[in-house]
Amino acid sequence: MSAINRINYSLLLLFLFGAGHAELSAQTKPDTSKWEAEISAFEKSDLTNAPPKGAILFVGSSSIRKWTTLAKDFPGKTVINRGFGGSEIADSTALAERIIFPYQPKIIVLYAGDNDLAAGKSVEQVMADFQTFVRKVHERLPETRIAFISIKPCPSRWRLREKVQAVNRQIAAMKSDRLVFIDVYPSMLDADGKPQADLFLSDGLHPSAKCYQLWATLIKPWLNY
Repeated sequence: MSAINRINYSLLLLFLFGAGHAELSAQTKPDTSKWEAEISAFEKSDLTNAPPKGAILFVGSSSIRKWTTLAKDFPGKTVINRGFGGSEIADSTALAERIIFPYQPKIIVLYAGDNDLAAGKSVEQVMADFQTFVRKVHERLPETRIAFISIKPCPSRWRLREKVQAVNRQIAAMKSDRLVFIDVYPSMLDADGKPQADLFLSDGLHPSAKCYQLWATLIKPWLNY
């Protein structure tokens, strides 16, 4: 990304989010100590089996952590899974020094946001947290593409659908050659506009194997280096 493009990109973020969002994001200070066991396990694994630099990094909440077929679903691609269950966007930002930057990924695929809304965060706060994530990543890795998987329509969190759709719309509206919005939401609805039950586990929250196959199909076109 050229210096001019970086300046234009920064101006775009300021225009989209404004000073109010910057203030909101500054207030998000998650306690990352609850993730220490998972993050330490990643680091311990890296000591003996270090992933290569420049791979595709999947990060985010349990919808990423539980994607155990990730490597098989993206043949020919080098993928790294650093999802940690229950996490919110701000957690990935706070832990970027440990779960993102060491790998210097060419592409980051992020799924997070529904835990944020379920915890009571507003649409504005979720957007501010995403802005902070993007800014932190691109300050260190300006050429890295960030692909955001839209927040899914969970049966167990169907009451949040208006907020989910609002976040998805606003992230989709962000335009940059280093930002990608992968919209899985409409493909997960049935003919009546409700979540397809077979795309979820019995908890109505986590993706089923069929869902991961669907996601892989939708994500693959965006993973070309």
